[in-house]
Amino acid sequence: MNSGDKIKKHVWSFIYKFFHKFQTFLLKYKIIHHKGRQEYHIGWLKAGATLEDLKHHLHNNWGFGNHFVAWVDNGQVLSWRKLIDFNTQYHLRVFEDGEIRGHFEYTPEGHPMDHFLESGEKEVKEDFLKFLGDFVVVNKTEMHLEIDPEAFNPKSEITVDNLK
Repeated sequence: MNSGDKIKKHVWSFIYKFFHKFQTFLLKYKIIHHKGRQEYHIGWLKAGATLEDLKHHLHNNWGFGNHFVAWVDNGQVLSWRKLIDFNTQYHLRVFEDGEIRGHFEYTPEGHPMDHFLESGEKEVKEDFLKFLGDFVVVNKTEMHLEIDPEAFNPKSEITVDNLK
């Protein structure tokens, strides 16, 4: 990590504490607009699987964790990421109807403007199919998932604070 990244890392350690409140303010007063769901459909959560089971699998086997520094898409119940390094990450979203979407992108910490403008996002469905394993299916099953209780916890285990 270069010295510029180290400075960004310290700035973001501070921003993490109030990011959700700031984002809520921007959306409430229509300073920024966000609706719908991002692209990059992967599949559907298999019948009988729980959000907790999926979280356990993704965290223990692949190093995914809470990603609260992100827009909240309509119907989103889980937003997790896997950091590759300070500048890149996999970002996974699960929705209340069981849909799973994900992409590879710049981190908000390493490239804030590119991240905000969605520059450099890539579809990497095969990578996500590997990460998700048996938890993902092609056909939609009827389900209604509740939002992850840790969704906006700024004490997330997957922040750039963990990077050296």
